[in-house]
This record gives sequence, C-alpha cells and structure tokens, in this order.
Amino acid sequence: MFHKATELAFKDGTTLELTFTDGKVKRYDMSVLFLKYPQLEALRDRTLFTSGKLLGPYGVIWNDDLDIEAETVYEDGETVREEKPAAFTMVGNAVAAARARKGLSQKELSERTGIDQSDLSKIERGVANPSVNTLNRIAQALDAELHISIA
Repeated sequence: MFHKATELAFKDGTTLELTFTDGKVKRYDMSVLFLKYPQLEALRDRTLFTSGKLLGPYGVIWNDDLDIEAETVYEDGETVREEKPAAFTMVGNAVAAARARKGLSQKELSERTGIDQSDLSKIERGVANPSVNTLNRIAQALDAELHISIA
C-alpha cells in the first residue's frame, strides 16, 4: 500500500514532518541520506530546505535534483504522534481498499458505477464529499455493504 502525505512541516536542521492520510505524523531527518546521496547536502541551506513543497501525496520536492518520496518517510521515519484522520480521508481510504480487494482499477469502478473516474479519484484522495447515494452506488459495484455510524 502506498502511504499518502497530506501535510508538510519543517523542523530544526534538516528534519521534516509529514502527516499521512492514516493520521500518522512521521519525522525524518534528511541528513541520514547525505552520504548515500551527496547532492542532498544542499539542504543544509535553511532557505533551500524550507522552500520544499509537498508534491501531491507522493513526496517532497525542492528542485529537479532534490526530492524524497513520502513512502521513504513513512517507512523509515519516526512516528511522533497519531491524529484522527479526517472523515473524508477515512471514507476515501475505505473506498480505495475495497476497490483494491476486488482487483479493480478506478476506470473499471467508474464503468460499473457511472461515476466519473476523476470523481472516484477525488473521493479516494479525501478531497471530495460524496453523498450517501454515491457511496451506495460504489458499495453495490464492489459487492459490499455501506455502513454509516455516528459514535
């Protein structure tokens, strides 16, 4: 499973924190990569380091030569806290997981539901607020049940 980043924060030195869709916040010191990837030593420059941007959910990029994948931070970083995932993200993760269990692409699910593939992508990324009717159509196409809970 690919872990998707939603927020980026710069800490002291060459340390950053990424928040992921599952609510985990991971801290990672880029200096651990300096011996393996000498070009990353440029990140010692604080101005350059703090100019990094989250490249969608996939990682952090500084320029054409400097980047790090979100998956590396997730796997090798230190979990510093866990936050409750946003409701839209939880719904999106559930849809993506159910689709993956069925072995369907977003395009195939789109064909089964009549919901545009780009809209399914937005739901799975947690940036859309799907209606109950839409979620029911998705559940039916996945031979699944839709459960709604208010705790």
